[in-house]
Amino acid sequence: MKIGIPKAFLYYRYGYLWETFFRELGFEIVLSPDTNKAIIQSGTNHSIDESCLSSKIYLGHVEWLIGKCDYILIPRVATYAKDQIVCSKLWSAYDVVQNIFRDRDIKILDYNIDYAKNKTEFMAFLKMGRRLRKKRFSILRAYFMAKQAEKMMGERHLQEQNELLNKSDDLKILIISHSYNINDRYIGQPVLNYLRALDCTPIIAEIVERRAATLKAKEISPTLKWSYNQELLGALELYKKDVDGIILLTTFPCGPDSLVNEIIIRRTKDKPIISLVVDEHDGTAGMETRIESFVDIIRFKQKGVPGCEK
Repeated sequence: MKIGIPKAFLYYRYGYLWETFFRELGFEIVLSPDTNKAIIQSGTNHSIDESCLSSKIYLGHVEWLIGKCDYILIPRVATYAKDQIVCSKLWSAYDVVQNIFRDRDIKILDYNIDYAKNKTEFMAFLKMGRRLRKKRFSILRAYFMAKQAEKMMGERHLQEQNELLNKSDDLKILIISHSYNINDRYIGQPVLNYLRALDCTPIIAEIVERRAATLKAKEISPTLKWSYNQELLGALELYKKDVDGIILLTTFPCGPDSLVNEIIIRRTKDKPIISLVVDEHDGTAGMETRIESFVDIIRFKQKGVPGCEK
């Protein structure tokens, strides 16, 4: 049996968990390819204009998988606690996909996480495994193996980033962006590649000790409820003393990011900061020019060039 996984949205947060879980149960995994123009166009065709680019890309990845696997994994993640709500575009992905592709031959494999209603990740994976007709022992073993793989990969990423912070002599630029944006080939990878070409070291805000970041975010804004934005806001506080500049990278028109990015800009007075918004239209020349100018300003400031002191 083949399980299709869209390479978008929560894949970049839970990919190791999902892939290990299904492989331990003996299933074949089919991943959609890296985001390309065809996928973006497909997702755009199935979206309303008000959808953010990340949502459009997700739908394009889902459509690519139709007919290539037995099930397509579309999880529903709603809350991690009463005060930790996931953005509605992730919360509603299952219903949106089911409605848009209702006339296509698509079988959706889903699980439901909603801690505010006592629907835990463990129970969600157990129910998903039973739907796939696996025995309880096999499901439990696969889940715990998957959690161990997820933990080890997270620790590895944190260690690698800490080494960059401690060893690199290049300019360090903190990129505040969701995992599904910064890791996407169309949205985030061009920014990372261009920074490296300018001899800068990108530091990824999403790679952070999540609980520490969430607690730090609550000190800043006790009423902010979007879980993933809480982590990014807290990561800013944890990393900003060790970086030379900050890039806010978001997709148009993301509602939570528009609010949280404004909070970040107003709180950040001692570091150069720039906001980059990506949409589905082609062309990165303008963005590259803005990044290059931003890096030049940081270097001029460090050299004490007049007019660049602030």
